[in-house]
Amino acid sequence: NDIDIVHKLPSWIYFLPLKVVSLNTSEASCGAGMPCVLMSEAMLLEFGAGNQWPDDAQLFQPLELEQILLPDNANSLVVQTYLNMCGLPFSLEMRANAESMSPSGQIPFLKCGRFVLSDIDNIISFINTKGISLTEKLDQETKADIRTYMSLVDNVLGCAEQYVCWFDDVTFNAVTKLRYSSVYPWPLNKVLTYRKRKEVIRKLAAVDWTQKSIDKVYSEVDYCCSILSEALDNKTFFYGEVPTEVDAMIFGHIFTILTTTLPNSQLADIVKKYKNLVSHCIFIEKAYFSKTDSESCF
Repeated sequence: NDIDIVHKLPSWIYFLPLKVVSLNTSEASCGAGMPCVLMSEAMLLEFGAGNQWPDDAQLFQPLELEQILLPDNANSLVVQTYLNMCGLPFSLEMRANAESMSPSGQIPFLKCGRFVLSDIDNIISFINTKGISLTEKLDQETKADIRTYMSLVDNVLGCAEQYVCWFDDVTFNAVTKLRYSSVYPWPLNKVLTYRKRKEVIRKLAAVDWTQKSIDKVYSEVDYCCSILSEALDNKTFFYGEVPTEVDAMIFGHIFTILTTTLPNSQLADIVKKYKNLVSHCIFIEKAYFSKTDSESCF
């Protein structure tokens, strides 16, 4: 089996770095031989302000059809949706080595001029320095509520997606292992896949998710969706007639769960119970991705 294959690999294999460096370094550079700058939150305000949004911003993610997994697909869709809601131009760039290109190892990552950003919070902060915000007219209490809901989605739906893809043996063997390893040659496909699994499981263990059964995970997803559904009620968006980042985040995760084929459909079945969340997805897909009824994934 695959574990036995990994055990038979020469010992020097285990000293290879986790990241596979692209031979085409121009993919991760900013041109003219100048390295990109990975922005920390402290640097955002100092260097991001005052510069206009470039016309050639690029959002990088793994290959959509054969490689990308549920958690990364959801996170990429969150950023795409937020950029579309802000009316900011960008191109979606798919690379087999996107994870290795990302200075932080996080997917997706945004190349904006000479800056490279990953994580939705950093991207939102960077965009805010351009004078662009979806929450500028909201009071501080509402903004705090938005952060709470975003944290809920990240800590429950985000962890559940990682759990199902990497910790659950059924999904790992049927989907995750095949897709993640598909772009690497042997023996790296084996080594990197199992190293990635170990890394994700370690992070899940740090927040006590490896102690949960799959049924407990589904129960937490159900509870999370019930809270989101109650908050949305019958509104178009969570906070009135205009979207905010919480709409982008919820759409990214809910839409991806609904449209991703897994060995067990339980995640999607749970979400489908909450009709207003599904309607929220349909509306955002049509409004911000120019989908007609015939083109919609629903």
